Amino acid sequence: MEGEKTMNNKIISIFFAFIAAMLYALNIPFSKLLLEQISPVFMASFLYFGAGIGMLCLSLLKKGNKEQNKLTKKELPYTLGMIFLDILAPISLMFGLKWISPTNASLLNNFEIVATSCIALFFFQEKISSKMWAAILLITLSSVLLSLDEQTNLSFSYGAIFILLACIFWGMENNCTRMLSSKNIVQIVVLKGICSGFGSFIVAFVIGEHLPHFFLILIILILGFLSYGLSIFFYVKAQKELGAAKTSAYYSINPFIGTFLSFLIFQEKLSKYYFLALFIMILGTILVILDTLFIKHKHIHSHQSLTEHTHEHIHFVTNLEKHIHKH
Repeated sequence: MEGEKTMNNKIISIFFAFIAAMLYALNIPFSKLLLEQISPVFMASFLYFGAGIGMLCLSLLKKGNKEQNKLTKKELPYTLGMIFLDILAPISLMFGLKWISPTNASLLNNFEIVATSCIALFFFQEKISSKMWAAILLITLSSVLLSLDEQTNLSFSYGAIFILLACIFWGMENNCTRMLSSKNIVQIVVLKGICSGFGSFIVAFVIGEHLPHFFLILIILILGFLSYGLSIFFYVKAQKELGAAKTSAYYSINPFIGTFLSFLIFQEKLSKYYFLALFIMILGTILVILDTLFIKHKHIHSHQSLTEHTHEHIHFVTNLEKHIHKH
């Protein structure tokens, strides 16, 4: 009976992980649709407002120890860095989406893995395995192919440059947020959602963007809550049963769901480079998954259970930070 209950919990948690991936995958295709009527900076602002306000409402409904692991003044530099970068990243993403195919943009989001890993290596001396280096090379190659503009003698498209810039900003933000890994993740999402949303709102007014109609604002808030907020909620639920590595592995399908949804919605004519880039990106993602699971397996054999729990929490948050914009 106990074994059956455990199996059912795992199946439900796997379902939660896929739900988290699918919810985030809504972001790019539906943002692309909305950008036809809404300016990029206001779009970024209300997406993050939606995530922050939505998660705040969830946290108020959820009972628990709300005093545990709150942010303090000690984390202020990393918190400010996180908020500032979360203003720049979604704005860059929205500008990129104005000029690039959403099918390409969904896959290009995986470049965040490259940015996060390289920044962690250079600034935090984090070791990168041979599998991860191979994944970085494959994802970078795929990103280059996706960034080529066939109509301008194979030069890089402006849209792709902005998407890659967003990935770099989020890679920097991930490394700020990792310093907050022991803190309340819901509080972090609420803080970055509301503060970064407000920062983008000010930028939009300063550069003279027009405020969208209330109905459109409501739609963006809902999209932000679903793709940036509720997806995190399901990710956390899945992680409690599956652990960090497996949840991250299941969640890694989100760029491919995003590119599939984009193709269904926009019926785009895919370039000759797209399928090659897709194949290379799949190989790179598989290596990331194998590297994640290998780290987890190696860890189990080399540490006691208490240490494993601490490591798993840190690893979970590192992966979750990607998920917050995507993530």
